[in-house]
Amino acid sequence: MARTVITFGTFDILHIGHLRVIDRARALGDRLVVGVSSDELNLSKKGREPVFSQDERLQIIGALRSVDAVFLEESLEAKREYVVTHGAQVLVMGDDWAGHFDELGDVCEVVYLPRTPSISTTAIIEKVAGPTAGT
Repeated sequence: MARTVITFGTFDILHIGHLRVIDRARALGDRLVVGVSSDELNLSKKGREPVFSQDERLQIIGALRSVDAVFLEESLEAKREYVVTHGAQVLVMGDDWAGHFDELGDVCEVVYLPRTPSISTTAIIEKVAGPTAGT
């Protein structure tokens, strides 16, 4: 039986940190399913809209060779439902979430991977935007 891994993220402005976590997650199983945060969910958790729309982000992540399936994540509270629905044996999250999903250990293995140091979508957006006029 194929070992299915599931992970989640906004994946806005795809960068090397995203590629590394996706590849490391894929290496833990035979099949990788990725939940891409909806625009509404991203706005509620990060206080800003993503640069790329949820449809664009679904297409970008779905085009990666390591990814077998994508779906829209609409609720942070529905992780258990997503794991069960997609038949995942492993849930992979960044270590900034360490401990938050341990209760799912009864339905899957929970793995927290270290994030790529010194890179974040927010930092990239701020760098591209440059200094604010008048400051």
